[in-house]
Amino acid sequence: MTPFLQLILLLAVLLFLSKLAGYISTRLHQPAVLGELMVGLLIGPSLLDLPHQPIFAGHDLSVVLHDLAEIGVLLLMFVAGLELNVRDLARSSKVSVLAGTLGVFFPVLLGSLASWLISRDLQEAVFIGLTLGATSVSISAQTLIELRALRTRVGFGLLGSAVFDDVLVILLMSVVVAIFSGGARLIDILWDLAKMALFLSGSVALGWLLLPKLVHKVSRLPISQGVLTLSLVVLFTYGAAAELLGGMAAITGAFIAGLMFGRSPEREQLEDGISALSYGLFVPLFFINIGLSVNVRDLRLDDFWFTLVILIVAVLGKLLGSGLGAWWGGFTLRESLLLGAGMVSRGEVGLIIATIGVMEGFMSEKHFSVIVAMVIFTTLITPPLLRYLHQKQLQEAKALAEKTGSLAPEMLESTPVVDKESI
Repeated sequence: MTPFLQLILLLAVLLFLSKLAGYISTRLHQPAVLGELMVGLLIGPSLLDLPHQPIFAGHDLSVVLHDLAEIGVLLLMFVAGLELNVRDLARSSKVSVLAGTLGVFFPVLLGSLASWLISRDLQEAVFIGLTLGATSVSISAQTLIELRALRTRVGFGLLGSAVFDDVLVILLMSVVVAIFSGGARLIDILWDLAKMALFLSGSVALGWLLLPKLVHKVSRLPISQGVLTLSLVVLFTYGAAAELLGGMAAITGAFIAGLMFGRSPEREQLEDGISALSYGLFVPLFFINIGLSVNVRDLRLDDFWFTLVILIVAVLGKLLGSGLGAWWGGFTLRESLLLGAGMVSRGEVGLIIATIGVMEGFMSEKHFSVIVAMVIFTTLITPPLLRYLHQKQLQEAKALAEKTGSLAPEMLESTPVVDKESI
């Protein structure tokens, strides 16, 4: 069988299983994304190892799947940005700054302290703390989209906090690597910060001033799906620029691109096409590939207690840090917990930082497996935790409405306003 036939057969199996698992998950009153993550674990190297069965043997399809999955997460964050209004996001800027900042420093400090008390290795402890400070908001964004709660105060605050989280973690990692490498220079740190600021300001300025006009002109040209194609060009360009020019994660660039397209009058024309492309092919591959990329068998039983401590710190660090920042910024206690829960998932961002730690010699392979376990756990726990807290919030709003005859302002702002199903 040729590599192409193997690939399309594997894609057919993965897409079918992802949608089936998502359906079963919703029937069990859980977000569909949880089912897609779980089926990825079941058919991955942890159990069945489907991609390496004889029918798919002879060719390494994992690289192609990984690249398709990475396109999926970019599209997911673009859709999340497309759903939001820039002005609504700006109104949550105070919460975003506080929750994003404290959501980094709490896990980093707690994780570093806990790791140092156990291993007594300062460099490794600090790098483990950095992996706990990272956040992969794509899982949370998809869950909120399914719950029709993305366009709420919590949704706006969560995505804004994730941008600040990305900036702070990358900046902290640059400082730590420079110090531990013996070449810490203030000019290098300031240059990293300047690159981030230049990318953020430049991408927003271009999107704000030029993009709406360009979209309007393209929409009037006799080109099949011209606006959709333009959105993909801008999306991929912003994603590449975020990493190459800004030193940030590509998903941040994709999210900003979505925000800018959301200002265009042709937004509704774009939504159907981009959602069909995303949720029909690429996004399911992203979620299922998370399970395909990890092997639970590699986890060491002799690190059980250390792993348990890291798991507890990983969850509590975000709940306390981001939750406290949101509460300090004016959110209710329930909203603060919901935002904190949305920041729990580490996903690929935590793995990237851990990989850099291993490559630079600051983290051992032994403790890298602990970080893998943390990433798996936080990724799987986030969707059901978000759903549980969201339902509690709606129950409180309903009870208050029955008691007073109307929703309180803070509850009204937290009520879902999105009608479109994503999966």
